[in-house]
This record gives sequence, C-alpha cells and structure tokens, in this order.
Amino acid sequence: MCVQNGKCLRVLCVFRLSDLCDSILQNQYVSTSHKVGPLHFRHLNSFLLLAALVGVLSASGCATHGDKLESIRSAFNAGRVEQAESIVQREISARKSDADVLKLDRAIIQLADGRPGDAERSLREVRDRFDYLEQKDVGESVVSTFTDDTKRAYAGEDYEKILIRCFLALSNLMADGEDASAYALQVGDKQRQIINSEGDPSNDNPRLAYKRVALGAYLHGAIQEATHANYDEAARSIQLVANWEPSFADATDDLKRVSTGRHSEPGNGVLYVFTLVGRGPYKEERLETPASNALLIADRILTVTSKHSLPPTIAPIKVPVVVRSINQIDSVHVETDTGAAGVTKTITDIGQLAVDQYEAIFPQVMARAVVRRVVKKGAVYATKEAANINDPLASFALDAAGVLWEASESADTRCWGLLPDRIQVLRLELPAGEHVVKLKPASRNAPFGAAASHTVGIEDGRNTYLMANFPEDRLVGQILVSAGPGE
Repeated sequence: MCVQNGKCLRVLCVFRLSDLCDSILQNQYVSTSHKVGPLHFRHLNSFLLLAALVGVLSASGCATHGDKLESIRSAFNAGRVEQAESIVQREISARKSDADVLKLDRAIIQLADGRPGDAERSLREVRDRFDYLEQKDVGESVVSTFTDDTKRAYAGEDYEKILIRCFLALSNLMADGEDASAYALQVGDKQRQIINSEGDPSNDNPRLAYKRVALGAYLHGAIQEATHANYDEAARSIQLVANWEPSFADATDDLKRVSTGRHSEPGNGVLYVFTLVGRGPYKEERLETPASNALLIADRILTVTSKHSLPPTIAPIKVPVVVRSINQIDSVHVETDTGAAGVTKTITDIGQLAVDQYEAIFPQVMARAVVRRVVKKGAVYATKEAANINDPLASFALDAAGVLWEASESADTRCWGLLPDRIQVLRLELPAGEHVVKLKPASRNAPFGAAASHTVGIEDGRNTYLMANFPEDRLVGQILVSAGPGE
C-alpha cells in the first residue's frame, strides 16, 4: 500500500518502482546482450508503458476536495466571513476543476455578507455552467475511466442543481425581488427536467423516487398573494407545498387564508423570516469493501486460470458519499416588540434531500468505479499479452504498476460545502411601522446561544422579507431585510 497514517506516500512508491524497473532492464539487457532480439524489445515496450503509468501516478494529487473544504467550512461557521471568502477566492484561482462548486460556496458567503446581488450573479454563472455540462462528453468519460471521476468536469448533483434555483430566488428576493417569482418557478421546472432525464418513465428510473423541493412553490405563492389579485395562483402554489412537504403544518393555515382572498388585516403587513439553519451536507471518501473483496476474488480466479496474472486488488475501491452534519441547532426562535413570536419551521430539509437523492443514484456511482477498476486490470493484462511477457520479474513489475495505478484513484468529493442543513420560514402578521425583531438559535424549541436583532419596516398590505444564517449557535454575517417586489 502507498498510504500510511492517512498520508500519501505515492512519490516514494514511484521512486521504488522506478528502481525496480531499472534493475529489471539492466538484468534483461545483460541476459540478452549476446542476442538482442524480439523478446528484448517486447519487454522494452512493456517498460515504456510502465514508465508512462508511473508518470501519471507522480502527477496525481492526494488531497481531495473534501480535505480542502474543511478550512472554508470552519472559517465560515465560526463567523469569519472575510477569511472564508479569501480562502475560496484563492482556491478558485488555484483549482480550476473545482471552481464551480467553490463559486457556489462564495455565493453563500456573499449572501451572508449582505451582498445578495453578488450572490445572484455567482449562482447564475454556475447554473448556466451546470446546464451546459449536462451534455455528454465522450472524450472526458474515456479519460475518467483510465483515471477517476475527479478528471470529469463537475456538473453538480441533482439536489445542487435544484437548490441553485432556490437560492437564486432567495438572493433576488433580498435585493429588488423583480425576478424572484421567475426563479421560484424554475425550481419546479428543473425538478421535472431532472426526473424525466432518464427517458421513458416506465423504465427503472431512480429519480422517480426523488422528493420534490417545496421552497420554490412557497416563495411563488407568497409573492402572488402579496399582489392582492392572484389568490388562485397563490393557492395552487401553496397546495403544491402541502403535497410536497406534508410536515410543513403552516401550509394548511396558508391555504385557508388565501382561499378567503385576504393577505392581511387592514393596517397590517407581513414579515417572512427565512433562516438557514445548521451545517449542511458534504461529501467524504469511503472505501467500498464489498466491491473490493469481490474484485479480489475475481482477479485471483482469473490469475489462476489465465495465461497472465492480474494486478492483485490491494487498493480498495474509493467512492464519495454524502454525509449529513450533526447539529445542535434545529430552529430559530423569533420575537418582536409587539409580542408576536414563533419558531421557524422547515420548508426544505437539505440534509435529508441530499442524502436521499444521492443514495438513489449511488448504484450508478459504484458501477463507474467498478468499471474503472476492471478497465485498468484489463489494460495491464492486455499489455502482458501484447508484449508476450513470460518473465516473472517483468510480470511482477507490471502488476506493481497496476496496483499503483489503481491506488492513485481518488473519490470525487466535490460538492456545495456551505449549504445549510435546513431552510426554514416563519410568517408573522405585524402592524405597519418599524419593529425590532430578535432572533435566537433554538434546540427542540428551547433558545440557546447568542441572540441577534434587527429593525424592520412593515408596510400596510405588503410583504417584508428577512433572512439570517445560523450554522451553529450564533448568527454568521448580517441579517438581510428587503421589501421584495412591488405590487
């Protein structure tokens, strides 16, 4: 193995394998110097391939995206917003292959820093890029088969593509709100597109099991209700919320209200408090032992029954998995100077959404990993066959190169690392005028941690929107307030 105490010793392995290669070449040259013939050149071709493999290995990196993401998450969750953005900007410049997901993290930072317009631009750029990358690239697929999935352009997980639209709607809402309704509708459109992307729904389509994200419908319903004219459209959207997120009990009251055509009592306005709660999901590398064991048995059987040996399965198969963070905070307690109070409720459980959707497509991820391993073993075997390798030492050298080749794989842990665990909301009807709103993190509805407050202006018959980020026990960044789109 080339891994010790979690550190990569691949360069050391390369040097040792190079020494072995030199030794074999010298011995082969001595033994055949008096009769330089086809056998010598066949061996030489195999060693040229071996050298090429060693070159690939020595150029490979060891640290995964998840390793480098930890510093960004730590800085942001501790409230060091400027430091987090500085790290992200540095990594965007240094790692072009990770730039898109890093820009998504930058958007969350910009939103927390009170720059919703910048966040919207970052999100829109990645949305368009992911849409473009949904096209198949045969050449890239071939390259990743001989290396690993980190060599593919990252086109986003399905849940990330949907959540980009959600955060576009929220970002725009916290600015002028003119495009928030259109972005909210894009959430549902993208969900339908993803689910139907597998072709004939009658086929085995794992995406049919996806839970629908209700946030887009909720935002669209709130915006339409505030027009005091489109109550039917608002009711249709809120009905979708009730269907897609049955645990969101407030949808029942919302439906009753819009069915009467009443946005709020005369002299009152509405405050929507949106909170980004908890540390969100991320990816980490996992060793897939059952598949590794199956390949080990298979390659030993083939080695015994075939003309040439196969590289033994020493390096385990590495796959990415989505992990949900453990959080103490589960909601935000809201108080106002009027005495109105409540606790934010989950409209989108991002952590559960990410885990469930990724588990649905995980067999496809595993299949790519197994195919990649089979192709690499097959390439080593084909080289032995083409070069007619019969010398045990030469065969061993190629097997060693194959093991290193397999060990060079890394799981693709690229992901949107600064997502919250949940998006929550609380709707409060308040008298028109200025009000002080106090927010405090809560666990099982019991407040804890540091409180944050902000003065908001409520307009008669209008919506006002507030957003705050609580990844742990305190506010990160600023509280954003916007009157949203006009009537």
